[in-house]
Amino acid sequence: MILVAGSANLDFVVRAAHIPAPGETVLGRDFNTFPGGKGANQAVACARAGGAATHMLLALGADAYAVPLEASLQEAGVQTHVVRVKEQATGTAFICVSDDAENAITVAPGANQALRGADLPSLDGFTHLLLQLETPIEAVTAYAKAARSSGVQVLLNAAPAQRLPAELLALLDVLIVNEGELAVVADCSGSMAQCLARLEVPCVVVTLGHRGCCARAEGVYSFESAFQVTPIDTTGAGDTFCGVLVAALSQRHNVQQALPQALRRASAAAALACTRLGAQSSIPTQAEVAAFLATQTAPTEAQDAELRRFCGFEPLKPI
Repeated sequence: MILVAGSANLDFVVRAAHIPAPGETVLGRDFNTFPGGKGANQAVACARAGGAATHMLLALGADAYAVPLEASLQEAGVQTHVVRVKEQATGTAFICVSDDAENAITVAPGANQALRGADLPSLDGFTHLLLQLETPIEAVTAYAKAARSSGVQVLLNAAPAQRLPAELLALLDVLIVNEGELAVVADCSGSMAQCLARLEVPCVVVTLGHRGCCARAEGVYSFESAFQVTPIDTTGAGDTFCGVLVAALSQRHNVQQALPQALRRASAAAALACTRLGAQSSIPTQAEVAAFLATQTAPTEAQDAELRRFCGFEPLKPI
């Protein structure tokens, strides 16, 4: 059973030809609101696309914005532990999605900032705790410490990017980052291989957008080339990856053994999420992920070699 502790936001999304530059006004087109927030997105992905029993600790305001967020989580089968905050509004995010599927996001955390270490529910029965950085770092660290003391695996998606206290890094079993977040957390401007070498976390997973992902678990590296899709909206794709990854890892005790298949399932779910609008609304079902994977072939040697080179590793030589 998995516990996600983190943020929930109502996303205000407008589509436009391109993302505005500083000082520029762009005339947009379609406008919609969608349930979002990194924590809630990952919880929905864990339950819907990953098929795992999932709970979520979140904070919401006593306002109308909270209603669709709770409904989306419940519809996905996520059991919620809600901290109700009367003094602050529910978190919101303002998102511009361009015609080439890129996005620019501004988040107003609101009630998310009210989460405290004492809010963590009992960890009895949980095997994995998934965290992000849209809630106070003090609470994140407290949750990780409690999980480690209870024998619960701790996974952190270090987003939005920030330097992490050594105390928190030492508590992690799995760190999930994108390329930019890896550079910040590792405090390294070198290659991906050099950045990974600076981190002592047992397992580090790096998402690379349209290129794929790579990971290191107990000194062993895994690489997964991205699936080819025509993207419409990349919002929530990274969160979909995180949720499905933890769901897949929870099925086996040994992370190193479970990792290659977990990366493949997470990559497939994230690819499908890019073909739909919104964050939680774009997350596929477990059956859709399985059907998609059944149509895909294994990456070619050339694709594997290119991904390894991009990450700063030499391609494997034929035996």
